[in-house]
Amino acid sequence: MKRQLLTLCLPLVAVLGFAQQNLFNQQVPKSPDINADKTVTFRLMAPQAQKVQLTGDFLPTRKMKSSYGEFDAPGVADLTKDDKGMWTFTTKESLKPELYTYNMLIDGVRVTDPSNVYSIRDIASTTSIFMIDGGRADLYKVNKVPHGTVSKVWYHSPTAGLTRRCTVYTPAGYENGKQKYPVLYLLHGIGGDEQAWSELGRATQILDNLIAQGKAQPMIVVMTNGNISQEACPGETSEGFTVPTMALPKTMDGYFEQAFPDVIKFVESTYRVQKDKAHRAIAGLSMGGFHSFFISLNNPDTFGYIGLFSAAIDQSQKGGIQTIYENRNRKIDRLFAKGPKLFWIGIGASDFLYKNNKDLRSYLDSKNYKYTYMETDGGHIWRNWRIYLTEFVPLLFK
Repeated sequence: MKRQLLTLCLPLVAVLGFAQQNLFNQQVPKSPDINADKTVTFRLMAPQAQKVQLTGDFLPTRKMKSSYGEFDAPGVADLTKDDKGMWTFTTKESLKPELYTYNMLIDGVRVTDPSNVYSIRDIASTTSIFMIDGGRADLYKVNKVPHGTVSKVWYHSPTAGLTRRCTVYTPAGYENGKQKYPVLYLLHGIGGDEQAWSELGRATQILDNLIAQGKAQPMIVVMTNGNISQEACPGETSEGFTVPTMALPKTMDGYFEQAFPDVIKFVESTYRVQKDKAHRAIAGLSMGGFHSFFISLNNPDTFGYIGLFSAAIDQSQKGGIQTIYENRNRKIDRLFAKGPKLFWIGIGASDFLYKNNKDLRSYLDSKNYKYTYMETDGGHIWRNWRIYLTEFVPLLFK
């Protein structure tokens, strides 16, 4: 019986062994391949494909239009096919240090790079990523420094009538100490969620590295979900695997601003924090900059530090709690009368919100209100928002 069983098993073992050999001997094309001169080569084995293209934020931009206006979109480049069915493209110029995103277009179908396991979700799109080391990009890396803890934390919001989630960064040493820390509330843009800053923005790496270098004060960072109708990011709520979308209710109509004190109350009753204006900061990108602006205007005694990153100034939706947005300039006057320690504005030169931010600065200038301004190349992109975070954080809680 044992001999018969062995006889039956041998062919199966042989098949499995052959399959494993094929698996481990399979030649997967290296893509992306960062060359010594910092050019980057992309490869795809697709013998049956008729056309393969690459689209990424390292390619020359192209102008696109949306309901929000004209904006810069990632460029597109064609890959070249050889006689074995390997498609290849190498950037013409060396790439500067940065975290880059890209996709492949196979006969018009947008996909992540099959040879690159590293990808990231931005709203409903998933892109492949790679990094060129050096310069500011070294702040985006996981380096050999003390690391903070990143937690996905649920809290109840009575105002929203929901149990909601936020991402909380506590600095290295928090768990074993008794020190009280200042808090930065960091808000995402439209369509984003409580994971946007920690994933796309590399906020946790930036905080770890700046704190380790002595360039930033150890702080707690609370990354909220700015969509007040959501419990948490798509796929991680009681609604199941919903499709991520920008078209969410109650995003810029006053309800998030109204419910924000629930977040502060939760944080200050849960974590060892310093509970005063001098030790609270708020900042956000795009919609999050809009929220940060009006939360601070309506609570002038709450935040000593305010950061607007490509803020969607004056983009409120109709309906909702319009009193949040009324008398904007009068509220600005009241805020500056209270003496914020820092009012920081950053915007890209080709950002579709540039004029809105320029108009805000014109009003601040007309009143001789002190603020810090940074203008960068490019438009409404994560590359700029990571830069702004690295510039804003070292100025906090000094």
